[in-house]
Amino acid sequence: MVALMALAGLICGRLIGALADSYDEDPPHYDQGRARLLARSPRTSVWPAAAPAGGAVELVTAAVAALVAWRLGLPYVPFAVIGTALAVIDWRTCLLPDAITLPAYPIMVVALAPTGELPRALAGGAALTAVYAVLWFVKPDAMGLGDVKLAGLIGLAAGALGWQAWIVAAFCGQALGALYGVALLLTRRGTRHTQFPFGPFMLLGASTTLCLGW
Repeated sequence: MVALMALAGLICGRLIGALADSYDEDPPHYDQGRARLLARSPRTSVWPAAAPAGGAVELVTAAVAALVAWRLGLPYVPFAVIGTALAVIDWRTCLLPDAITLPAYPIMVVALAPTGELPRALAGGAALTAVYAVLWFVKPDAMGLGDVKLAGLIGLAAGALGWQAWIVAAFCGQALGALYGVALLLTRRGTRHTQFPFGPFMLLGASTTLCLGW
């Protein structure tokens, strides 16, 4: 089953690369918050990022799908694939498209239903959405609404494993984003005003937490 999920991830990775290219080539898809990021001077923004080397997206998607299938089982594979797609697109374009994020909610609900933890998953999704909504309200220039919608997906996946997993997943995303910001300062590639896509760090923190067995 793990091998099959790796093969499925390899195929999905090819589609993810093409999808990222389509958003990268069509700037009108950007929402206003993300457009402001791209409109800033190079002194305050380091995006958009260059496209990854050929085959990298496919290999990463295959590895993530296989790892999640091995550690957590099939119900979490959709989160792995969708999360990889959102991370790649956000990293390259500073965009978390509603066309992917919103349909992912019913997909995750159906996938998690057999686990018997759907009520807690829904509560986790609502709670993490509320937390990020408050963060966005307090400082809208530092976070887009796409991050708020993504938080709900992460809350669903982590909540199904328990509140300890939920807390760690939420904290890890913030911690990884902060560490990357510090790295930009130390390497002089950015300043304290530099903005970068936060979705990949949210997803990396959540995936790491889930795969560690919380």
